[in-house]
Amino acid sequence: MTAFKGKYHDELIANAAYIGTPGKGILAADESTGTIGKRFASINVENVEENRRGLRELLFTAPGVLQYLSGVILFEETLYQKTAEGKPFVDVLNEGGVLPGIKVDKGVVELKGTDGETTTQGLDGLGARCAKFYEAGARFAKWRAVLKIGPNEPSQLSINENANGLARYAIICQENGLVPIVEPEILVDGPHSIDKCADVTERVLAACYKALNDHHVLLEGTLLKPNMVTPGSDAKKVSPEVIAEYTVRALQRTTPAAVPAVVFLSGGQSEEEATLNLNAMNKLKGKKPWNLSFSFGRALQASTLKAWSGKKENVKAAQEALLTRAKANSEATLGTYKGDAKLGEGAAESLHVKDYKY
Repeated sequence: MTAFKGKYHDELIANAAYIGTPGKGILAADESTGTIGKRFASINVENVEENRRGLRELLFTAPGVLQYLSGVILFEETLYQKTAEGKPFVDVLNEGGVLPGIKVDKGVVELKGTDGETTTQGLDGLGARCAKFYEAGARFAKWRAVLKIGPNEPSQLSINENANGLARYAIICQENGLVPIVEPEILVDGPHSIDKCADVTERVLAACYKALNDHHVLLEGTLLKPNMVTPGSDAKKVSPEVIAEYTVRALQRTTPAAVPAVVFLSGGQSEEEATLNLNAMNKLKGKKPWNLSFSFGRALQASTLKAWSGKKENVKAAQEALLTRAKANSEATLGTYKGDAKLGEGAAESLHVKDYKY
């Protein structure tokens, strides 16, 4: 395969490598207006633009946090917002050494003829949107494909459709200067075993890299955002060491060494669980040509949201909760987390939401 070599070739490679810097990871703060409304409802905060802006300002200006991040994924509204003092969020992030990213998909729709399986929308006009986002300061993008494990799922149709959608998105991003995060999320919902999850994860990732190859995507200028390989939400839990072994093996079998970093989604694990699992992967001996890091939304923000509860007087405590989780995850990317982070309220609670919509 001859990989795509457009005008952003060198920049894409440099930015993907930068996001994959050991000791740093991604804060996913790209919740859609509907999703953030659900988060706000849990803490009795009204879902209006000023509150959404206020939460994002709390996150991006938290003292000491940006040193542990290399990227922040934004929702389109947030890309153009500013701090209360009038400083654009993009400038706040850039000055802190953090690349701004942007969610570009438009959610999922049902794949007709399947048992509730989905495909992701948003390819129409994507090139023009990516060019606009690049101009506004974004340097990477995210597109979430969603697959599920069931008696006959994921179907081959679902695997192929989602892999091709991710590949089309990826090449369009690269043509317009954005590093694409390839996110084929296999939902944790169900009673399946870790072996079943490993089997499905390997089949899905193999299909994704075949499609990325077919579309001539420059792998050095991409990132992978997969689920960790775990038992289903209704199955018996296993140790972080077992999750590490299964997850790294799935990646070894499917993910080319040209990919600079794998930034895991948390998938509804508790904050502490996600950190411990990532740490176990980085402690694991064996071949790991990619940096293993995080792109957490709920698993970085849950205890922060609870501490904040929409009150100005709680901002400092909320920012301290965020700093605790960011530092713990930074250590986990190096395999040095000792499990000694002060657990904020909700840090050990499962964040699983059945059939999670973003």
